[in-house]
Amino acid sequence: MAKRPDSTNDRAESGKQAALVVLPAPRINLNDLDGLRREMARVYRDTRGGRVHSQDGARLVYILGELRKVFEACDLEKRIAALEGGSDGNA
Repeated sequence: MAKRPDSTNDRAESGKQAALVVLPAPRINLNDLDGLRREMARVYRDTRGGRVHSQDGARLVYILGELRKVFEACDLEKRIAALEGGSDGNA
């Protein structure tokens, strides 16, 4: 059985190496729920399109979901503080 030529080995043997270009990560706005929603949608599209492995996509969306919970808890805390601060203490 003939061995298939490996393009990676061919480049290494000829002394040529492919240049690795590292692009800067895009700035992701996660300062509000809308930014989290957009990022979740982007991860979904990348996973669906095969650009992100499904396990990695699931992990990223899980982390984004946890951030969403933190935003909601902080928002509720602010609302409760505003309600308590607005009352006259006769509750």
